[in-house]
Amino acid sequence: MPRRRGFTLIELLIVVAIIGIIAAISIVSMFNAIHRARQKRSMADMKTIATALEAYATDQNFYPAAAALALPSGLSLPTTTIGAISGAIHPTYIRAIPLADGWNSFFLYGANASKTDYAVCSAGADGIQESSPMGGSTTTFNSDIIFVDGTFVQFPEGVQR
Repeated sequence: MPRRRGFTLIELLIVVAIIGIIAAISIVSMFNAIHRARQKRSMADMKTIATALEAYATDQNFYPAAAALALPSGLSLPTTTIGAISGAIHPTYIRAIPLADGWNSFFLYGANASKTDYAVCSAGADGIQESSPMGGSTTTFNSDIIFVDGTFVQFPEGVQR
């Protein structure tokens, strides 16, 4: 009986299963990397906006006025889109204002009543602003990214779900 050359069905199924497992692992890592890049872009844009706000405050002795919701934790939830104050900081303090974060949600801006403090917020991957943010680092990209007076008070960090 002549010997046949080639692969058996079992060998082919094992190879396909291994390729499927490797693809599943790499896709999860790829999505995590995409969200991490969007987060880093959003945080960089928020710092750029803050630099323009600080320059404005240096000249005017106050931040641009905008509505904000005060929370018991001391944080202010911005309720105004950054585009609403663009006339105050553009083009003198910033050439091009980043209006949207990495997930295409508008950045939000708020200032307290005395206009001595400000907050810039990104709604995160889900695009829904949290009603009561916890502050500190979080473990999900859906959490808001909150920048208050030159410091990130809430942002995704570490392994994401």
